[in-house]
Amino acid sequence: MFAVIKTGGKQYRVAANDLLKVEKLAGNAGDIIEFAQVLAVGEGDNAEIGSPFVAGAVVTAEVVEQGKAKTVIAFKKRRRQNSRRTRGHRQLLTTVRIAEILTGGAKPAGKAAAKKEAKAEAPAAAAAPLFTAPAGEGDDLVVIKGIGPVAAGQLKEQGITTFAQLAALSDADIEKIDANMPFSSDQIRDWREQAKELSK
Repeated sequence: MFAVIKTGGKQYRVAANDLLKVEKLAGNAGDIIEFAQVLAVGEGDNAEIGSPFVAGAVVTAEVVEQGKAKTVIAFKKRRRQNSRRTRGHRQLLTTVRIAEILTGGAKPAGKAAAKKEAKAEAPAAAAAPLFTAPAGEGDDLVVIKGIGPVAAGQLKEQGITTFAQLAALSDADIEKIDANMPFSSDQIRDWREQAKELSK
């Protein structure tokens, strides 16, 4: 038996034990999640089509891992304007294994991952930043093409506050940022080259 589910604005045809990569879902490896938006379920003459969803149908899946897709590069150049911009994007993905396809309001064998609720308790200590910020007031990182206010704030949270720091990043540092922050290696290398010019 197969089902057609909707998640992340996309539709997927799935069957038991299928391994599927979908846009990021909350949960850790081993958690059981439910897809309640089931567009169709069944097989052959017994297939049932929802309008838009099949009542009482649920697909459960186990989270295998959280990861990222390959970097997509967007390059824009304006002729005769000495203007070019390179940006990268890595979509966050969740790999899941389909466990059960349930109909008629049947309850799943595994327990769905509970949504995290805000607790009144004191928050846990924040993770240490990736780099140590130098003393004094930092530079305006927004001057670098491709770094907006949000990206500048994220960099400062990780201890990168000056052009000189960006210019001095090693390839190992770039890989560390790529692994821990929502920026691609190509983006960071482009920022490094701009920072070298600005820090002269």
